[in-house]
Amino acid sequence: MTAYRHFYSEALFYQVLASCVTIPLTEYKLYVILFTETDWTVGHLSKLSYKGEISMDYLKSLTGPMRLPFLILTPACVLLGFAAATWSSGQTDWLQFIIILIGAISAHISVNVFNEYFDFKSGLDPKTRPTPFSGGSGTLPAKPEMERAALITAWVSFALTASVGVYFLMVRGLELLPLGILGLVVILFYTKWITKNPLLCLIAPGLGFGTFMVMGTYFALTGEYSWTAFISSLVPFFLVSNLLLLNQFPDVEADSSVDRKHYPIVLGRRRSARIYIAFLILTYVSIIIGVLGKFLPVTSLLGLLTIVIGIPVIKNVLQNADDVDKLIPAMGQNVLINILTPVLVAIGLFIG
Repeated sequence: MTAYRHFYSEALFYQVLASCVTIPLTEYKLYVILFTETDWTVGHLSKLSYKGEISMDYLKSLTGPMRLPFLILTPACVLLGFAAATWSSGQTDWLQFIIILIGAISAHISVNVFNEYFDFKSGLDPKTRPTPFSGGSGTLPAKPEMERAALITAWVSFALTASVGVYFLMVRGLELLPLGILGLVVILFYTKWITKNPLLCLIAPGLGFGTFMVMGTYFALTGEYSWTAFISSLVPFFLVSNLLLLNQFPDVEADSSVDRKHYPIVLGRRRSARIYIAFLILTYVSIIIGVLGKFLPVTSLLGLLTIVIGIPVIKNVLQNADDVDKLIPAMGQNVLINILTPVLVAIGLFIG
């Protein structure tokens, strides 16, 4: 059989280049090409209406590895870069902001799906203890036939991110290239290679959502870098590094079985808790330094409001580093800190 096949909905002709995509347009019966490991086969899907109905089970399986609830972190970080650019330049370009946001969300989807795919292929998933904030979506272990669709999703999202990057290289210049290349490297190599180095595993998430995303947004909007952009980027740098660090606590035994070497494995949970506390403190110190150095407006101190959440998190992490069940509330509060702090700093930049 050839790599392509045609299938018909009575009077309609379709051609499929990739698996897992159907666009029902009529009330006729649809036939869809399903990709298998060895061949292309034609399968009868179902009678669908012209309204474009699609199997909810399939849609859930396709979006599961994207971890949609956690994508909210990306708009928070992009908003911070947008606010910094607006405060510095006095100009607001919503169209460019939307394009940046599309590229950033695609990057987040790509790294999430690559992570799910490689975890599934490594055999890690059955060993992992899932929590509401870690352990993956569980989609691929439950639906192994979605493995190829997940990989396609990861690459398509990656390509979309790269395309947005190329657009801004053309608009703003090659100074954006180092951030763009490093960002793509993190997406591709985080799960397979970066997680095997404790330091890189610690800082890579922060670089991705802080340095690359915030400073990249700033440059894409202004065509330059600045101390305002850099100091703003430190907020998600420390926070998102902490987010992944704390989420690794429940996975120490599982991750060590596949040769990962993050700090909770290398140093233990209790010593890693000190890193978490240090990074959380540095988040707020960065905001204060930015205001004292006049790189941020005084109103950016709004970001300090999340200290009221951070203090109980610190207490919990210190007391329950080795007790995953008791640590789960702190993991949830840590997610709130990650979302609210950059948003509050951004609000401070908008009104400052």
